[in-house]
Amino acid sequence: MQAFQLTQFGIDHLVPHAKPTPVPAPHEVLVRVQALSLNALDLMVIQGSVPVKLPHLPICDAAGIVEALGNEVTTLAVGDEVTSVFFPQWKEGTPTAAQTDVSQRTGVGLPGYLAEYVAVPATHLVRKPANLTPLEASTLPIAGLTAWNALKYTQLTADQTVLVHGTGGVSLFALQFAKARGCRVALTSKDDAKLARARELGADFTFNYATQPNWLEELRDSTDGRGAEAVIETVGGENLNNSIKAVAIGGHIAIMGLLAGTQASINVPALLAKQARIIGMQVGSTEDFLAMSRAIESSDLHPVIGQVYSVPEIQEALRSLEAGRHFGKLCLTF
Repeated sequence: MQAFQLTQFGIDHLVPHAKPTPVPAPHEVLVRVQALSLNALDLMVIQGSVPVKLPHLPICDAAGIVEALGNEVTTLAVGDEVTSVFFPQWKEGTPTAAQTDVSQRTGVGLPGYLAEYVAVPATHLVRKPANLTPLEASTLPIAGLTAWNALKYTQLTADQTVLVHGTGGVSLFALQFAKARGCRVALTSKDDAKLARARELGADFTFNYATQPNWLEELRDSTDGRGAEAVIETVGGENLNNSIKAVAIGGHIAIMGLLAGTQASINVPALLAKQARIIGMQVGSTEDFLAMSRAIESSDLHPVIGQVYSVPEIQEALRSLEAGRHFGKLCLTF
Protein backbone atom coordinates (compact mmCIF):
# COMPACT_ATOMS: atom_id res chain seq x y z
CA MET A 1 0.00 0.00 0.00
CA GLN A 2 0.96 3.65 -0.31
CA ALA A 3 1.68 5.82 2.74
CA PHE A 4 2.97 9.39 2.93
CA GLN A 5 5.33 9.18 5.88
CA LEU A 6 7.16 12.30 7.00
CA THR A 7 10.88 11.62 7.49
CA GLN A 8 11.98 15.27 7.30
CA PHE A 9 9.99 18.40 8.05
CA GLY A 10 8.73 20.41 5.10
CA ILE A 11 6.05 20.10 2.43
CA ASP A 12 8.62 18.99 -0.15
CA HIS A 13 9.55 15.99 1.98
CA LEU A 14 6.02 14.58 2.09
CA VAL A 15 6.36 11.84 -0.52
CA PRO A 16 4.83 8.35 -0.93
CA HIS A 17 6.42 5.25 0.51
CA ALA A 18 5.50 1.62 -0.16
CA LYS A 19 4.42 -0.06 3.07
CA PRO A 20 2.82 -3.41 3.89
CA THR A 21 -0.89 -3.27 4.67
CA PRO A 22 -1.17 -3.32 8.46
CA VAL A 23 -2.81 -6.17 10.35
CA PRO A 24 -5.15 -5.02 13.12
CA ALA A 25 -4.31 -5.97 16.69
CA PRO A 26 -7.09 -7.53 18.80
CA HIS A 27 -8.51 -4.11 19.82
CA GLU A 28 -8.00 -2.49 16.40
CA VAL A 29 -9.80 -2.26 13.08
CA LEU A 30 -8.34 -1.99 9.61
CA VAL A 31 -9.69 1.07 7.80
CA ARG A 32 -9.45 1.73 4.10
CA VAL A 33 -9.02 5.49 3.98
CA GLN A 34 -11.33 7.08 1.42
CA ALA A 35 -10.99 10.80 2.13
CA LEU A 36 -9.05 13.26 4.28
CA SER A 37 -9.43 16.95 5.05
CA LEU A 38 -6.67 19.44 5.80
CA ASN A 39 -6.35 21.71 8.82
CA ALA A 40 -3.91 24.44 9.73
CA LEU A 41 -2.59 22.05 12.39
CA ASP A 42 -1.58 19.55 9.70
CA LEU A 43 0.47 22.22 7.98
CA MET A 44 2.14 23.17 11.27
CA VAL A 45 3.05 19.53 11.95
CA ILE A 46 4.45 18.99 8.46
CA GLN A 47 6.48 22.20 8.58
CA GLY A 48 7.88 21.35 12.00
CA SER A 49 6.38 24.22 13.99
CA VAL A 50 4.50 21.63 16.06
CA PRO A 51 7.19 19.13 17.07
CA VAL A 52 6.51 15.45 16.44
CA LYS A 53 8.77 12.43 16.49
CA LEU A 54 9.93 11.33 13.03
CA PRO A 55 9.11 9.30 11.06
CA HIS A 56 5.50 10.41 11.33
CA LEU A 57 2.28 9.64 9.47
CA PRO A 58 0.47 13.03 9.30
CA ILE A 59 -3.07 14.34 8.71
CA CYS A 60 -5.54 14.38 11.58
CA ASP A 61 -8.93 14.04 9.89
CA ALA A 62 -10.15 11.19 7.71
CA ALA A 63 -13.08 9.03 6.77
CA GLY A 64 -13.11 5.50 5.46
CA ILE A 65 -14.60 2.05 5.62
CA VAL A 66 -13.83 -0.79 8.04
CA GLU A 67 -12.23 -3.68 6.16
CA ALA A 68 -11.24 -6.02 9.01
CA LEU A 69 -11.62 -6.37 12.78
CA GLY A 70 -9.39 -7.45 15.62
CA ASN A 71 -10.89 -10.35 17.55
CA GLU A 72 -11.75 -8.17 20.58
CA VAL A 73 -13.69 -5.49 18.67
CA THR A 74 -17.44 -5.50 19.28
CA THR A 75 -18.44 -1.87 18.63
CA LEU A 76 -17.85 -1.80 14.87
CA ALA A 77 -18.45 -4.17 11.97
CA VAL A 78 -16.83 -4.80 8.62
CA GLY A 79 -18.37 -2.39 6.14
CA ASP A 80 -19.05 0.39 8.66
CA GLU A 81 -18.31 3.86 7.31
CA VAL A 82 -16.33 5.71 9.94
CA THR A 83 -14.69 9.02 10.76
CA SER A 84 -11.59 9.64 12.85
CA VAL A 85 -11.65 11.31 16.28
CA PHE A 86 -9.05 13.94 17.17
CA PHE A 87 -9.04 13.36 20.97
CA PRO A 88 -9.82 9.62 21.21
CA GLN A 89 -9.22 9.50 24.98
CA TRP A 90 -11.67 12.35 25.70
CA LYS A 91 -14.94 10.45 25.83
CA GLU A 92 -17.29 12.89 27.55
CA GLY A 93 -17.62 15.82 29.90
CA THR A 94 -14.66 17.96 30.93
CA PRO A 95 -11.36 16.32 29.95
CA THR A 96 -8.34 15.66 32.09
CA ALA A 97 -4.99 17.07 31.03
CA ALA A 98 -3.87 13.55 30.14
CA GLN A 99 -6.82 13.01 27.80
CA THR A 100 -5.99 16.11 25.72
CA ASP A 101 -2.20 15.89 25.99
CA VAL A 102 -0.31 16.32 22.72
CA SER A 103 0.65 12.64 22.91
CA GLN A 104 -3.06 11.72 22.62
CA ARG A 105 -3.91 13.83 19.56
CA THR A 106 -4.52 12.04 16.29
CA GLY A 107 -2.06 13.16 13.62
CA VAL A 108 0.21 14.82 16.20
CA GLY A 109 1.30 12.60 19.09
CA LEU A 110 -0.56 9.67 17.52
CA PRO A 111 -0.17 8.53 13.90
CA GLY A 112 -2.42 10.20 11.36
CA TYR A 113 -4.26 8.89 8.33
CA LEU A 114 -2.27 9.71 5.19
CA ALA A 115 -2.13 6.12 3.98
CA GLU A 116 -4.34 3.83 1.95
CA TYR A 117 -4.93 1.62 5.00
CA VAL A 118 -4.49 2.23 8.72
CA ALA A 119 -4.95 -0.02 11.73
CA VAL A 120 -6.31 1.97 14.68
CA PRO A 121 -8.11 1.20 17.95
CA ALA A 122 -11.85 0.95 17.45
CA THR A 123 -12.28 3.66 20.09
CA HIS A 124 -10.52 6.14 17.78
CA LEU A 125 -13.44 6.06 15.34
CA VAL A 126 -17.13 6.91 15.15
CA ARG A 127 -19.66 6.05 12.48
CA LYS A 128 -20.13 8.90 10.04
CA PRO A 129 -23.48 10.72 9.71
CA ALA A 130 -25.68 8.73 7.34
CA ASN A 131 -26.44 11.73 5.11
CA LEU A 132 -22.79 12.55 4.38
CA THR A 133 -20.38 11.14 1.84
CA PRO A 134 -16.95 10.01 3.11
CA LEU A 135 -15.49 13.19 1.61
CA GLU A 136 -17.93 15.36 3.58
CA ALA A 137 -17.49 13.31 6.75
CA SER A 138 -13.71 13.79 6.66
CA THR A 139 -14.23 17.49 7.44
CA LEU A 140 -15.91 16.86 10.80
CA PRO A 141 -13.27 15.76 13.37
CA ILE A 142 -11.56 19.14 13.93
CA ALA A 143 -13.33 21.89 11.96
CA GLY A 144 -16.89 20.65 12.38
CA LEU A 145 -16.61 19.73 16.04
CA THR A 146 -14.73 22.92 16.93
CA ALA A 147 -17.53 25.03 15.43
CA TRP A 148 -20.21 22.89 17.08
CA ASN A 149 -18.69 23.27 20.53
CA ALA A 150 -17.91 26.95 20.04
CA LEU A 151 -21.63 27.62 19.67
CA LYS A 152 -22.34 25.43 22.70
CA TYR A 153 -19.73 27.19 24.85
CA THR A 154 -20.97 30.65 23.85
CA GLN A 155 -24.54 29.65 24.82
CA LEU A 156 -25.89 31.02 21.54
CA THR A 157 -29.66 30.80 21.19
CA ALA A 158 -32.13 31.46 18.39
CA ASP A 159 -32.54 35.08 17.28
CA GLN A 160 -29.14 36.05 18.68
CA THR A 161 -26.21 37.19 16.52
CA VAL A 162 -22.88 35.41 16.15
CA LEU A 163 -19.84 37.04 14.54
CA VAL A 164 -17.62 34.71 12.52
CA HIS A 165 -14.19 35.73 11.21
CA GLY A 166 -13.13 34.44 7.80
CA THR A 167 -14.32 31.70 5.47
CA GLY A 168 -12.27 28.67 6.46
CA GLY A 169 -13.68 25.37 7.64
CA VAL A 170 -14.48 26.29 11.25
CA SER A 171 -16.01 29.62 10.24
CA LEU A 172 -18.34 28.16 7.63
CA PHE A 173 -19.37 25.29 9.89
CA ALA A 174 -20.22 27.91 12.55
CA LEU A 175 -22.27 29.79 9.96
CA GLN A 176 -24.18 26.66 9.00
CA PHE A 177 -24.76 25.44 12.55
CA ALA A 178 -25.89 28.90 13.68
CA LYS A 179 -28.36 29.28 10.82
CA ALA A 180 -29.75 25.82 11.60
CA ARG A 181 -30.46 27.14 15.13
CA GLY A 182 -32.28 30.19 13.83
CA CYS A 183 -29.50 32.67 14.64
CA ARG A 184 -28.27 35.71 12.74
CA VAL A 185 -24.71 35.51 11.41
CA ALA A 186 -22.24 38.30 10.73
CA LEU A 187 -19.09 37.37 8.86
CA THR A 188 -15.85 39.19 8.00
CA SER A 189 -13.38 38.68 5.16
CA LYS A 190 -11.16 40.81 2.94
CA ASP A 191 -12.44 39.05 -0.20
CA ASP A 192 -15.71 40.29 -1.70
CA ALA A 193 -16.21 37.11 -3.71
CA LYS A 194 -15.97 35.01 -0.54
CA LEU A 195 -18.38 37.37 1.22
CA ALA A 196 -20.87 36.89 -1.60
CA ARG A 197 -20.60 33.11 -1.25
CA ALA A 198 -21.10 33.43 2.51
CA ARG A 199 -24.32 35.36 1.89
CA GLU A 200 -25.48 32.53 -0.36
CA LEU A 201 -24.99 30.21 2.62
CA GLY A 202 -27.17 32.43 4.76
CA ALA A 203 -24.89 35.06 6.31
CA ASP A 204 -27.09 38.00 7.32
CA PHE A 205 -24.38 40.68 7.54
CA THR A 206 -21.01 40.62 5.79
CA PHE A 207 -18.14 43.06 6.20
CA ASN A 208 -14.97 43.53 4.17
CA TYR A 209 -12.56 44.63 6.88
CA ALA A 210 -10.03 45.78 4.26
CA THR A 211 -12.42 48.21 2.53
CA GLN A 212 -14.85 48.92 5.39
CA PRO A 213 -12.67 50.38 8.16
CA ASN A 214 -15.77 51.18 10.20
CA TRP A 215 -17.15 47.65 10.04
CA LEU A 216 -17.43 47.42 13.83
CA GLU A 217 -19.77 50.43 13.84
CA GLU A 218 -21.73 48.90 10.97
CA LEU A 219 -22.08 45.67 12.96
CA ARG A 220 -23.49 47.58 15.92
CA ASP A 221 -25.87 49.45 13.62
CA SER A 222 -27.02 46.12 12.17
CA THR A 223 -27.77 44.75 15.64
CA ASP A 224 -29.61 47.75 17.11
CA GLY A 225 -26.49 48.84 18.94
CA ARG A 226 -25.93 45.56 20.79
CA GLY A 227 -23.12 43.88 18.87
CA ALA A 228 -22.82 40.11 18.60
CA GLU A 229 -23.91 37.94 21.52
CA ALA A 230 -21.27 35.41 20.46
CA VAL A 231 -17.98 35.71 18.58
CA ILE A 232 -16.13 32.77 17.05
CA GLU A 233 -12.50 33.93 17.18
CA THR A 234 -10.68 31.86 14.56
CA VAL A 235 -7.92 34.39 13.86
CA GLY A 236 -6.22 35.02 17.20
CA GLY A 237 -3.45 37.49 17.88
CA GLU A 238 -4.45 41.13 17.96
CA ASN A 239 -7.75 40.32 16.26
CA LEU A 240 -8.98 39.32 19.70
CA ASN A 241 -9.39 43.02 20.49
CA ASN A 242 -11.70 43.42 17.49
CA SER A 243 -13.77 40.58 18.88
CA ILE A 244 -13.94 42.32 22.26
CA LYS A 245 -15.14 45.49 20.54
CA ALA A 246 -17.71 43.50 18.55
CA VAL A 247 -19.18 41.38 21.36
CA ALA A 248 -22.38 42.47 23.07
CA ILE A 249 -22.45 43.32 26.77
CA GLY A 250 -22.55 40.02 28.64
CA GLY A 251 -21.62 38.10 25.50
CA HIS A 252 -19.18 35.28 24.91
CA ILE A 253 -16.04 34.95 22.78
CA ALA A 254 -14.87 31.44 21.93
CA ILE A 255 -11.22 31.53 20.87
CA MET A 256 -9.48 28.72 19.04
CA GLY A 257 -7.52 30.57 16.35
CA LEU A 258 -3.76 31.00 16.16
CA LEU A 259 -3.42 32.16 12.55
CA ALA A 260 -2.46 35.73 13.49
CA GLY A 261 -0.21 34.70 16.35
CA THR A 262 -0.14 33.02 19.73
CA GLN A 263 0.07 36.22 21.79
CA ALA A 264 -2.31 39.17 22.19
CA SER A 265 -2.37 42.31 24.33
CA ILE A 266 -5.94 42.51 25.60
CA ASN A 267 -7.66 45.87 26.01
CA VAL A 268 -8.71 45.15 29.58
CA PRO A 269 -10.93 48.24 30.05
CA ALA A 270 -12.87 47.30 26.91
CA LEU A 271 -13.31 43.75 28.18
CA LEU A 272 -14.48 45.01 31.57
CA ALA A 273 -16.97 47.35 29.93
CA LYS A 274 -18.40 44.47 27.92
CA GLN A 275 -18.63 42.15 30.95
CA ALA A 276 -17.85 39.43 28.43
CA ARG A 277 -16.45 35.94 28.83
CA ILE A 278 -13.50 34.69 26.75
CA ILE A 279 -13.52 30.91 26.46
CA GLY A 280 -10.50 28.99 25.22
CA MET A 281 -11.39 25.74 23.53
CA GLN A 282 -10.00 22.76 21.64
CA VAL A 283 -12.30 20.64 19.49
CA GLY A 284 -14.40 18.34 21.74
CA SER A 285 -15.16 14.88 23.08
CA THR A 286 -16.51 11.75 21.43
CA GLU A 287 -19.85 12.47 23.13
CA ASP A 288 -19.85 15.94 21.52
CA PHE A 289 -19.01 14.38 18.14
CA LEU A 290 -21.99 12.03 18.34
CA ALA A 291 -24.32 14.91 19.29
CA MET A 292 -23.04 16.92 16.33
CA SER A 293 -23.54 13.96 13.99
CA ARG A 294 -27.16 13.57 15.09
CA ALA A 295 -27.78 17.27 14.43
CA ILE A 296 -26.16 17.03 11.00
CA GLU A 297 -28.41 14.10 10.10
CA SER A 298 -31.59 15.71 11.40
CA SER A 299 -31.00 18.99 9.59
CA ASP A 300 -29.39 17.36 6.53
CA LEU A 301 -26.49 19.78 6.79
CA HIS A 302 -23.65 19.32 4.29
CA PRO A 303 -20.14 20.72 4.85
CA VAL A 304 -18.68 23.29 2.46
CA ILE A 305 -15.81 21.78 0.50
CA GLY A 306 -13.75 24.29 -1.42
CA GLN A 307 -11.52 22.01 -3.45
CA VAL A 308 -10.72 18.32 -3.73
CA TYR A 309 -7.26 16.96 -4.58
CA SER A 310 -6.04 13.44 -5.12
CA VAL A 311 -3.64 12.24 -2.42
CA PRO A 312 -0.62 12.41 -4.79
CA GLU A 313 -1.38 16.15 -5.03
CA ILE A 314 -0.86 16.59 -1.28
CA GLN A 315 1.97 19.12 -1.71
CA GLU A 316 -0.17 21.34 -3.95
CA ALA A 317 -3.09 21.08 -1.53
CA LEU A 318 -0.93 22.09 1.45
CA ARG A 319 0.45 25.10 -0.43
CA SER A 320 -3.09 26.18 -1.24
CA LEU A 321 -3.96 25.87 2.45
CA GLU A 322 -0.86 27.88 3.36
CA ALA A 323 -1.82 30.64 0.92
CA GLY A 324 -5.35 30.89 2.32
CA ARG A 325 -6.99 30.81 -1.08
CA HIS A 326 -9.68 28.32 -0.08
CA PHE A 327 -13.33 28.77 0.82
CA GLY A 328 -14.41 26.03 3.19
CA LYS A 329 -12.42 22.83 3.50
CA LEU A 330 -9.62 21.44 1.33
CA CYS A 331 -9.90 17.68 0.95
CA LEU A 332 -8.01 14.71 -0.44
CA THR A 333 -9.20 11.41 -1.89
CA PHE A 334 -7.37 8.13 -2.53
